[in-house]
Amino acid sequence: MAAVQGHVSNGADGADGPDAGGEGAPLAFRRAVAGLRAARVRPEVELDPTPPPRRLAPFAYALEAVVTDPTADDDEELAEGRLILLHDPAGHDSWRGTFRMVTLIHADLEPEIAADPLLPEVCWSWLTGALEARGLGCSEPSGTVTRASSHYFGGIGEREPSTRIEIRASWTPSDHPSPEPARPERPERSERSDEAAAEPLGVPDTGAHLAAWCDLLCQIAGLPPAGTTEAGVVSLPQRRGPQPR
Repeated sequence: MAAVQGHVSNGADGADGPDAGGEGAPLAFRRAVAGLRAARVRPEVELDPTPPPRRLAPFAYALEAVVTDPTADDDEELAEGRLILLHDPAGHDSWRGTFRMVTLIHADLEPEIAADPLLPEVCWSWLTGALEARGLGCSEPSGTVTRASSHYFGGIGEREPSTRIEIRASWTPSDHPSPEPARPERPERSERSDEAAAEPLGVPDTGAHLAAWCDLLCQIAGLPPAGTTEAGVVSLPQRRGPQPR
């Protein structure tokens, strides 16, 4: 299993800034980012921090992922995606919370699979099902499932037609209470203790949300569920990695 490592760049110098989980960020956000960094996911998923968007929320942290075929010699890419954690301490009306998860996923499919009229509904059910399978609560889910087919002509006419599925989605992760740290017999007053006292204890289990998201990526890529050999598990058939464009 691979653990999330590294830091998100918040500028040209590559240092962690307040909106990327640095020391200037709220304690609740730092705990949520720590949960992402400590998460363990399937070995087929390669995770890397990436600069987060700056205008979606006061604080943001982003990861990009690639799913590779473990049986292929050339590490072909089967699916790719980006997961963003947003935080607004003041809350957001449309989120109905202070945290929001945002994702973008791409995968190339065989044309006959992409022609299935129920494919969008199936892909959306995989997203909600991945969260439910790990017992994760969420609210205000929204998103789109888009499929696009490409046919090649002229100098590149020898290429086979390709079809790509795209999932754009967001949801508000439910909070879970964090254990309150043990207090010393004679607590010393400090800025750090004042900050902790002012912070809410409810922080979403971001590591579990990341693991569920990686489960979705692997399912879109056509990989079987990890450690599962049960019959009747449906996933998209594997295909070659993205063709050069």
